[in-house]
Amino acid sequence: MGIVKISEDMHEHLRVASAALSRSINAQAEHWMRIGMLAELHPNLDHSDICRMMIRAELAGGLDLKQLCVLADSPQSAQAHATSRAE
Repeated sequence: MGIVKISEDMHEHLRVASAALSRSINAQAEHWMRIGMLAELHPNLDHSDICRMMIRAELAGGLDLKQLCVLADSPQSAQAHATSRAE
């Protein structure tokens, strides 16, 4: 566990979002970091694709970075991405 220094403005954004979404400030920060990390790793996926990928990873045993990368690269993910684009 480490300490990450952020601006006062970002901390206020975290505070508001965490209260609105019933998460702790740390949990909200981790959520945003996870989404951002996955968006950078998989720029072809949109937010809903990333959320579906995270849910599939959780159902498969947890949000492990290696597992998330495998799921993003799987044919099923590509098919889900194509399906979501068609809707």
